[in-house]
Amino acid sequence: MNRPRSAGRGRPLLYTSYAQDIAMFNTPGKRWGVAALFALALLAPFAFNDDVVLILALALVAAIGAIGLNLVTGYAGQVSLGHAFFLGIGTYAGAVLGGDPEATRALAFGLPMVVWIPGAGLVAALAGLIVGPLATRLRGLYLAIVTLGLVFLGGHLFKEARFITGGIGAGRRGAALDFFGYRFDQAGPLLGLDLTRAQKQYVLALVLLSIFAVLGRNLARSGVGRAFSAIRDRDIAAEVIGVGLTKYKVLAFTISSFYAGVAGAVFYSIAGVVEPTAFNLLLSVQYIAMILIGGVATISGSIMGAIFIMTLARVTQEIAHYIPYISTQAIGGGLINVFQLEAILYGLLIIGFLIFEPRGLFGIWFRTRNYWKGWPFSY
Repeated sequence: MNRPRSAGRGRPLLYTSYAQDIAMFNTPGKRWGVAALFALALLAPFAFNDDVVLILALALVAAIGAIGLNLVTGYAGQVSLGHAFFLGIGTYAGAVLGGDPEATRALAFGLPMVVWIPGAGLVAALAGLIVGPLATRLRGLYLAIVTLGLVFLGGHLFKEARFITGGIGAGRRGAALDFFGYRFDQAGPLLGLDLTRAQKQYVLALVLLSIFAVLGRNLARSGVGRAFSAIRDRDIAAEVIGVGLTKYKVLAFTISSFYAGVAGAVFYSIAGVVEPTAFNLLLSVQYIAMILIGGVATISGSIMGAIFIMTLARVTQEIAHYIPYISTQAIGGGLINVFQLEAILYGLLIIGFLIFEPRGLFGIWFRTRNYWKGWPFSY
């Protein structure tokens, strides 16, 4: 009986089935590379100070939201500028479901983490399901403007719904990172290691990102992902060959919103207090920058872009200490403050990558990898 083999002797890229060819880790290089990256990620919290580890933890959580935006914009081609709205919906849904009823004046139920994390995603997904049908009638610039309107609508709702958000100035804390009595937001032992609060939050963020990255990668390789790509490349042709535009456009917004809801809820649970004004246009621009700088229509690019953008804020703060015309405070002190400098850098980086490297950081990595794979015949 002939049995399919993943590779012949001495021929590691010989596949005998379609399933082997499209496997997630279909080469030894990919398998070893992912294993090495995961090992480095596990060692990272022991190599840096807690403040840096906290930034890395927030970057990993932000990568979940970036993957969600890449699914709808990169893979499905539905340009969305309203990601901040869905992040806010998920954040406050998580805070309501998982918040401590005795520690806040706002609405809270104190549910465990295994309930409020998916619950926040589902509430945001419901919002995406409501908005999704707009994508069937609009596309391109028109769809971008409509989703941009969601940011301003959400900003007003978050400011006025004080019984949920706490209102401007007061704000409210994110949900408690409580896994059936085990607290990820407090220092203590984990798997036999005595970890700080930041290190435990980093481990939680890494586990969540690994789960959602694998789910996103499998989705992109599935029939749903191929339908997204067909709609992105030529929606009329996709409809002619039987791809349901309404079904898959709504599905793309729903899945993207679910990712955004989870990312928003966990992000502000780690960060601490959240104010209604946090979910503004700049936040949407940050996530657009993540996928453009990291790489459109790539899961790994979303992760690279999120880490790049989140660490950029720390780099900007360090730069401000050495340039006299930049203030580290939001008001007064210099010609511009550190937050304005950060926004300027977002714009410059987006323009620079679109002109000189449209495939983003993933494109740089892809070319570098191919160069060394073909070395010394790299031409």
